[in-house]
Amino acid sequence: MTQDRILPGVLLMIAFCVLAPLLDVASKLATATIPVGQVTLARFVVQGALMLPIALALGSAWRMSARMAGLVMLRALFLVLSTYCFIAAIAIMPIADALAIVFVEPFILLFLGRLLFGDEVGPRRIAASVVGFGGALLVIQPAFATFGAVTLYPLGTAFLFAFYMLVTRAMSTGMHPVAMQLHTSLAGIVLCLPVILWAEGTGIAGLDPVWPEGLAWLWLFGVGFWAGVSHMCMTYALKFAPSATLAPLHYFEIVVAVALGYLVFGDFPNAMTWAGIVVITGSGLYVIWRERLGAKARATRSLTDASF
Repeated sequence: MTQDRILPGVLLMIAFCVLAPLLDVASKLATATIPVGQVTLARFVVQGALMLPIALALGSAWRMSARMAGLVMLRALFLVLSTYCFIAAIAIMPIADALAIVFVEPFILLFLGRLLFGDEVGPRRIAASVVGFGGALLVIQPAFATFGAVTLYPLGTAFLFAFYMLVTRAMSTGMHPVAMQLHTSLAGIVLCLPVILWAEGTGIAGLDPVWPEGLAWLWLFGVGFWAGVSHMCMTYALKFAPSATLAPLHYFEIVVAVALGYLVFGDFPNAMTWAGIVVITGSGLYVIWRERLGAKARATRSLTDASF
């Protein structure tokens, strides 16, 4: 990829890191009066409505094989559950604390890639992943004492999102990114709506829907809007620049989350949480660096083999 194509990719990734926390802010504001399940459904309804005209304009294919349709439903299921867990977490705890715990997802993905796809994972990356999990415990321990079991929800988000990424990896060569986003949104609605309708009037916390009032409509729209815009930024960033270039920039999202959490809700990480964030970020950057070295080594071996 040429430098003139990498720069737009970097800028789009930075845009994702700035916009994605706005989704979290809108979600946290919405949960003040709206159940978590209804906020989760709103994400997919609004995101699907935004993606539909884009998909039509691009002429994205609607037909898909039975295998691809199954993968779309599986991808949506993991995204629905991971979204629900994260929104349920930030309804109670600070956004930055929850997001820091979720950032162990690359380490989980590393292990799953090794187990499911036989990806090469050296001892140094394994050690860095263990250290990263230790950093997550630094965030979880004081938060658990304050917020209780809800502190474990972001860890659930990390595991579920790792599976979501694995399914996305399996689909990446068979479906356009815009079509993938649209179909995932529609599948998310199909999965969420029956549950919300069933829960109406049951009094089940987090699922029994209510009629939004006032600014709640704006927060619900913001959940889907910022989800759609931020994830499109990431999708197209990956079209311009390699993931190895963009991955380190993803940690900028924590900085933005801390700033917005402080400005909007008055939340600021304590010393233990900051230590965990530093450990997780440092371990993640080390894993990315090792991935780059591994990729270069594999490329060198391929060129050497091709020369014979």
